[in-house]
Amino acid sequence: MIEEKTTTALTFEDFKTEILNDYKIAIRSRECSLLGRKEVLTGKAKFGIFGDGKEVPQLAMAKFFKNGDFRSGYYRDQTFMMAIGELSIQQLFAGLYGHTDIAQEPMSAGRQMGGHFVTHSLHEDGSWKNLAKQKNSSADISPTAAQMPRLLGLAQASKIYRELPGITNSEKFSNNGNEIAWGTIGNASTTEGVFFETINAAGVLQVPMVLSVWDDEYGISVHAKHQTTKESISEILKGYQREDDTNGIEILKVKGWDYADLIATYEKAAELARERHTPVLIHVEELTQPLGHSSSGSHERYKSATRLAWEKEYDCLRQMKLWMIAINIASPEEIEAIDIETKKEVLEGKKAAWKAFIEPIIEEQKELVSLLVKIASESKNKDQILKYASDLDSIKNPFKKEILVTARKVLRLVINESAKPELSNWILKYIAKTAPKFNSNLHSESSSNVFSTQEVLPVYEEDAIEDTDGRMIIRDNFDAIFTKYPESLIFGEDAGNIGDVNQGLEGLQEKFGELRVADVGIRETTIIGQGIGMALRGLRPIAEIQYLDYMLYAIQILSDDLATLQYRTVGKQKAPLIIRTRGHRLEGIWHSGSPMGMIINAIRGIHVLVPRNMTKAAGFYNTLMESDEPALVIECLNGYRIKEKMPLNFGEFKTPIGVVETIKKGTDITLVSYGSTLRLVERAAKELLEIGIDCEIIDIQSILPFDINKDIVKSIAKTNRLLVIDEDVPGGASAFILQQIVDTYDGYQYLDSKPQTLTSKAHRPAYGTDGDYFSKPSTEDVFEKVYAMMNEVNPSKYQNLY
Repeated sequence: MIEEKTTTALTFEDFKTEILNDYKIAIRSRECSLLGRKEVLTGKAKFGIFGDGKEVPQLAMAKFFKNGDFRSGYYRDQTFMMAIGELSIQQLFAGLYGHTDIAQEPMSAGRQMGGHFVTHSLHEDGSWKNLAKQKNSSADISPTAAQMPRLLGLAQASKIYRELPGITNSEKFSNNGNEIAWGTIGNASTTEGVFFETINAAGVLQVPMVLSVWDDEYGISVHAKHQTTKESISEILKGYQREDDTNGIEILKVKGWDYADLIATYEKAAELARERHTPVLIHVEELTQPLGHSSSGSHERYKSATRLAWEKEYDCLRQMKLWMIAINIASPEEIEAIDIETKKEVLEGKKAAWKAFIEPIIEEQKELVSLLVKIASESKNKDQILKYASDLDSIKNPFKKEILVTARKVLRLVINESAKPELSNWILKYIAKTAPKFNSNLHSESSSNVFSTQEVLPVYEEDAIEDTDGRMIIRDNFDAIFTKYPESLIFGEDAGNIGDVNQGLEGLQEKFGELRVADVGIRETTIIGQGIGMALRGLRPIAEIQYLDYMLYAIQILSDDLATLQYRTVGKQKAPLIIRTRGHRLEGIWHSGSPMGMIINAIRGIHVLVPRNMTKAAGFYNTLMESDEPALVIECLNGYRIKEKMPLNFGEFKTPIGVVETIKKGTDITLVSYGSTLRLVERAAKELLEIGIDCEIIDIQSILPFDINKDIVKSIAKTNRLLVIDEDVPGGASAFILQQIVDTYDGYQYLDSKPQTLTSKAHRPAYGTDGDYFSKPSTEDVFEKVYAMMNEVNPSKYQNLY
C-alpha cells in the first residue's frame, strides 16, 4: 500500500513507482475491456461484461487486501484481480472465449462467462491449500446481490477463528481471525432484499466485512431515481451507522475518481474491520461505465448528452492522469508512452489466448475432415460426405459442436457401410474426451466424497427397547459431533437458548457456548450464506432452517451458489455445508408442506437426505462430517417424540448415502416411500397382509443421490409391481422417483402392471388433523391403492371395494 501517511522512509521515487505501476494495471484492465468488447462484436466471444470505469477504486481496495483475506464480489472486478496478481491478460481473454482448459482459464474452465473470478482453494486431490498464505476469491455468480449471503459467512469465519481456540488446522485458514471479507456490488443491486438482510446481519454479528458499492447511477438502463430511495444507498442506511455503545456498521463515502482519497478511505476501512471486526460499507460514488452495461447494448440509448459528457470528463482514468501530471508523477508524454506500450501488451495477450484456444480445435477439425475424405472414397454417398467435409473445412474458427454435428450427420450416411465402425469409434472417443470438460464436478470427485464413507451400524445394549424420544437421540449425537469436531458449529432460529423448537439441541449451547450453538434472526437466506462462507474457509457449519417450508426463502442461494460451486470451479473450491431442517406432516398450510420436487430440481449438486427417524438422521450427520460435500437433511417433524432405541456409539454410526433400505420383505408389490409417510405405509402393509397381499417396503433414505445399488429394481424383478407413495404434490418428487426407477434403471422391463404413484393433493394441506387426512396420503389411501392394483391382477380374489 502507499505508505506516505505512515512512514517517512518512503522516497518520492518509490512513491512515483508505485503510482505508475497502479496506473499501468488500470490501463491494462481498460484496454482488456475495450479489446474484449471488440472480440464479442466480431463473433469470437459470445458475451462480454467488463470492469471499465471501476479501475481506480479497485486499485485502492487491492492495496489493503492481504493473504488470508477473501473476496465475494461482482462481475466487474477484473482490475482488482489483476492488482492482486490473480488474473493475467491471457487468462481474461481465455475466459472470454470460454476455453475449457483449467490451466488456460483458471476461473471456471469456460463454464462461466467472463468477469466471474475465483482462486483455487484446493489441491488436485481435493484437499485444502493453505488459504492463510494466499489471496482468496470465492467463486462469483451472476444473480444480482447473490454474493452477499456468502460474504457474511466469509467474514464470520474470522470471528470464529479469533474467538474459538482449538480448531483443527486453523493455521491453514486463519491468522487469529485477522482476515477481512471484501465484498463488491453494483449500486442497483443494493435494492435486492438479500442485500439488506446481509447488512442487518453483519451489524448484529459484528464481523470483519468491507463492502464496496460501485455506484455509476444506473442499473443497466434504469437510473438510481427508480432504484433507490433518495438515490443513495448510504443515505438510506444511516440508521445502521454504528454509534457509541451500539452495534451497527461504519459507512464511508468517497468519489470513485479520487485516487488519493480512495486510498485513505480503504486504509481506514481495513483498520476498522481487521482490528476491531467492525463491518464497513464504502459507498464509491461518481463512477462511470464507458462501454455501457455489457456487449449486448449501448448506453448511448438511455443516457443523456449531458450525462455522457460528464462521464467522459470524470472517467476515473482521466482523472488519475490529470492528478499524476498535477503532482509531477509523470508528464503527458510519459503517460502516453505507457498507454501505447500497454495496448501492445494487451493485444499480444489476446492473441496468445486466442491461439491457445483455437489451435487444438482446428487440429480436431482437420482430423475429422481427413477421416471424412477417406470414408467418402469408399461410400455410395461420396458426394454428400465430401460436401460435409468441405463445409466443415471452410469454417475458419470452428466450435467443437460444429465438428461433432458434422460427424454425427455423416454417420447416418454410412450406417450400412464398412466405414461405420471407424467413424462411430471416432465419435465416441471425441465425446468421451470432450464431454467431461462441460459435465464434470457436479459433486466432489475427491477421496472424501460421500461414497468413501462406509456404513457403521448403531450399537445397542443387548436388551434395548424403544423407549427413548427421537429428539434425545439427535441431541446426544450432536453432542458427540461437537465434541469430536472442534471446527463444527450450528446456528439457526431458536437453535441456541431453547435448544431448537423440538429440543434436538437441548443444553448444547450451555455446554459448547454461544458461538458454536447460536441463535440467529429470522433470515433464512443469510443463514445459508453464513454456512457457505464459513464452509469455504475450512469450518464445518450446520445451518438450521426451522421448517422445510421456509427453505423457499433460501432456494435461490442454495441453487445458484452452493449447488453449483464444485461445478463452476471445476472442483477447485468446496463448501461442505450441512443444512438441517424438519418437515413433512404437520397442521397448517405453512408448516406442513413437502415441496420436494421443487427442492430436488433446484439444488442438483447438493445431496438431499430424507431419514425416516432420528437414528437414521444422526447417522447421516456422522457420515457427512467425514465427507467434503454439502447436503440437506430433512428430519421428520413428527418423529421427535416417537420412541427409538438408544444407541451406544453416538458420533460413530453412519447411515450410507444413496443406499435404500428394505424395511419389510414381500412378494406381491414393491412400495417405495420415505420420511414420515413410511409409518403409514408400514401400517397399511400390515393390514394388507391380513387379506393375503404381501408388500415389500423400501425406504429411499436419500433422494439425491438415488439408489446407487439399484435395489429397488431388484425388488421389482421379484414383485413385478410398483407403487411410489409421496406427500409432495402430484408430479413432484414421485415423478423423479418413478423416472429414476423406470427410465434410468430400466425397471420397466420387470413390470406386469402400470407403475403408479400416490401423492398429496395439489394444494397445501388445510389446518388440523382432518386437513392432513384429506390432503395427504393416509393409511387407508395406501391400502386401497394397493388393493386396486391387485384387483387388476386377480379381480375374483380382490373384488372392487367401490
